[in-house]
Amino acid sequence: MRDYDEATAFLGQWGRFQRLVFFLLSASIIPNGFNGMSVVFLAGTPEHRCRVPAAANLSAAWRNHSAPLQLRDGRWVPHACRRYRLAALANFSALGLEPGRDVALERLPLEGCLDGWDFSRDVYLDTIVTEWNLVCEDDWKGPFAISLFFGGVLVGSFISGQLSDRFGRKNVLFVTMGMQTGFSFLQVFSKNFEMFSVLFFLVGMGQISNYVAAFVLGTEILGKSVRLIFSTLGVCIFYAIGFMLLPLIAYFIREWRMLLLALTLPGVLCVVLWWFIPESPRWLLSQGRFQEAEVIIRKAAKINGIVAPSVIFDPSELQDLNASKPQSHSILDLLQTRNIRVVTIMSIILWLTISVGYFGLSLDTPNLHGDVYVNCLLSAMVEVPAYVLSWLLLRHLPRRYSMAAALFLGGSVLLFVQLVPKDLYYLSTVLVMVGKFGITAAFSMVYVYTAELYPTVVRNMGVGVSSTASRLGSIVSPYFIYLGAYDRFLPYILMGSLTILTAILTLFLPESFGMPLPDTIDQMLRVKGIKYRQAPSQPKMLKDGEENPTVLTSTAL
Repeated sequence: MRDYDEATAFLGQWGRFQRLVFFLLSASIIPNGFNGMSVVFLAGTPEHRCRVPAAANLSAAWRNHSAPLQLRDGRWVPHACRRYRLAALANFSALGLEPGRDVALERLPLEGCLDGWDFSRDVYLDTIVTEWNLVCEDDWKGPFAISLFFGGVLVGSFISGQLSDRFGRKNVLFVTMGMQTGFSFLQVFSKNFEMFSVLFFLVGMGQISNYVAAFVLGTEILGKSVRLIFSTLGVCIFYAIGFMLLPLIAYFIREWRMLLLALTLPGVLCVVLWWFIPESPRWLLSQGRFQEAEVIIRKAAKINGIVAPSVIFDPSELQDLNASKPQSHSILDLLQTRNIRVVTIMSIILWLTISVGYFGLSLDTPNLHGDVYVNCLLSAMVEVPAYVLSWLLLRHLPRRYSMAAALFLGGSVLLFVQLVPKDLYYLSTVLVMVGKFGITAAFSMVYVYTAELYPTVVRNMGVGVSSTASRLGSIVSPYFIYLGAYDRFLPYILMGSLTILTAILTLFLPESFGMPLPDTIDQMLRVKGIKYRQAPSQPKMLKDGEENPTVLTSTAL
């Protein structure tokens, strides 16, 4: 019985049809780079201090000294959340006394910003922070909105696969692109923070569902030799392109509503892709829609300039294939044996830590020294060589050492940031970008590595559970950055330490490079450093804890 790849081998691997699908699906990911990181500018927090109303009748000297000074980033600046009691200042001002010379400021009573805040407009003209005063006692709302977005990503990742299995890859792709664009457009008209946050949650649901649907559709249509390039260089680099365009657009549009509108409009252009991106023939065959699948394949052959055979899919073979029911497995099978249980726990830690580092560093660009737009652009640009490097490493070097090296690089440079002298802040920015480079490379490789560790019978569930851990990491990542308000280097210390510990943990995972993909739980490669009891029915173990290989002799990528 022929499989799908064998039946469609006459199309070739990189014809005009495959190139069209590759680039159009990758291009559909560009708006994800907008929506995924737009909060860097939408929720930017400018310099601010307590507002002093004109009715306070203060002299210019007392207005300038109305807030106590605090040390921040090595310089003394007015306190952002406290001011001296205006009633006392008004009395001193009326008497003609001067602050510092006639009155000891440190002895004056303090109060909160009862009249609101004055925000600097040097960087942002308007953000959700300045519009709804998300500072001081309400400064937790900014990170909370970001966490809600990633919460939507978590929910979307749960339902997107089920929806695409039921309604088709193409349908879900365009519905979720419309969902992402539509709810992002509604955000422009948000009346309050609560409305903005709920819509942001829905945008997150659409964003990940769009990404997953495009990823699955591409891997099912493209041939074996192109899938690895599509999954590492295709969707990832086009996401980075969207990320790079974000600061360029934000530089010229500094009001958050107009910026959000400008970032939403490109999603509308994706509607025209409906007439160029086909449905997955594999999915159509799984639904028994043989004629529709054959029409797509024949159209692809025509685009490639190839004459298709008279019979592409033998209905009897396909019916036999669809009639065969694989053995069902549950998520509990990921805990069935000690080996798969350890792999699952280590994979969860690996994905969680990488996600915290990637999104934490991406969201931290406004807090770096220098121009926020340049820093954001640099953060996006370093992803492109990181994806190229990860692709080369996956093709030529062992997974375990490649992952560990990328994580060691990312973690160690983050720990060095605190040792850089304050006047060499450009060096600090370079170290942060190198850290982002290493963690991004690891993020790109972890998808392939995890898929190779799990056996076929539970591979989908294994990657799904690990991906869920990644979403949880993205949800908590804004609060790692939030800790920077108390200690500027604390986020780097935490992220760097966790990344290095995870790099060490990665060295204990099995090596999958050049090894056959396991089909059953018993065929899984063993975790290093753990003793296993010999099962009576299994063959005698050879040295180094490896069984005598009896199945498959080539890698599956």
